[in-house]
Amino acid sequence: MRAIVLVSGGAAVTPFTTPSAAADAGMAAGNTMTALRAHLLAAGHTVFTAPARVGAGVVRSDDGWQGFSDVPEVLPAAMTVNSAGRIDDAGTALAAFLAHVTDAYAVDAIDIVAHSMGGLFTRAALGALGAPGAGTRGGSTPPVGRLVTLGTPWTGSLLGDVRRGDILLADAHDDTATAAILTQSLAFADQVSQGAADEVSHSFLAGDDGWNAGQRGVLDDIEVTLVGGDRFAAYEEPSRLWPHDGLVATRSALGEEVPAEVLPHRSVHRVDDVHSIFFADRFDLPWERALTWDPRVFDIVDAALGSGA
Repeated sequence: MRAIVLVSGGAAVTPFTTPSAAADAGMAAGNTMTALRAHLLAAGHTVFTAPARVGAGVVRSDDGWQGFSDVPEVLPAAMTVNSAGRIDDAGTALAAFLAHVTDAYAVDAIDIVAHSMGGLFTRAALGALGAPGAGTRGGSTPPVGRLVTLGTPWTGSLLGDVRRGDILLADAHDDTATAAILTQSLAFADQVSQGAADEVSHSFLAGDDGWNAGQRGVLDDIEVTLVGGDRFAAYEEPSRLWPHDGLVATRSALGEEVPAEVLPHRSVHRVDDVHSIFFADRFDLPWERALTWDPRVFDIVDAALGSGA
C-alpha cells in the first residue's frame, strides 16, 4: 500500500490521524493539515498525519486557536515530533513514526507533504533512516519517492533570521505588516522555541558548513516539489526577506540557494499565499489564501503525487 504522510511545521500541534480516524472535535488534523488531508482523502489517497506538539510528550489535544480534542489514538513520545525543538531531534522522532506506520499498516511506499519546518524535519528523518534513496534502513521503512514542501525554510525564516541578525528590523522599510511580523517573531521565539528558532536561520542552514551541506545525498532519488508564497511583496530587497509569506522568504521556500548536490530533482511553484491560516486570520484574508488551505496549492500537490486509489 502506498501512503501519503503529512508533516506539520515549527510550533505546530497536530494529532496522529489515519485514513479512517482523526480528532473527533475541532480541527480533525490540526489547524495546519485538516483541509489538505480532507482533499487528499477525497482524491482516493491513503493519508496519515505525523503527531507533533510543542515540547516533548504525546498529543492528546490542542487547547489553542483552532485546536482539537478527542484524538482516537495517542502514539508514544518517541514517535511524536517536538515542533519547537532541534531539527535533527524532530527527524529522529519522525523516522520512528514512519517505521511505525510501515509496520502497523502494511505500507510499502511513502510520499510526504510537509509544511514549513516539516520539510526540514522530513529531510532529517530521511537521513536518520539511511538515505540516499528514500531513507530505508534494514528494510523497516519503505522508500520515499516524492516530497512536497509548502513554505519550507530551506535557507532560513523571518523568525530565525531576525533572531540571528541575518535580517534587520529596518529591512521591513515602511511596510507595517512586515515590521510587526519581525517584532512579534522575536517575542514568539523567546517564548516558545526549544532550539528551533536558532536553527531555522540562514546562518545555521546555508553555506558550505551549514546544515544543508550535511544533507548531501539524502534526496538523491527523491522528486521534490517546492511551493513558496509571496503575499508580502512591497519591496524586492533584501532578497533574504522580500518577498515573503509572513514567515518564510519566497527565495528560501523555493530553495534558490540550495545547491544541486543537496537538491538534485526539483520543481518550483510560486503562489500569492501567506504561510498559514494564522497569518490569513491575522491579516483578514480568506483561509484559502494560506498554503495548506489553497485549492491552487492542492492542484500542485495533486500533480506532484499523481492519482490516488
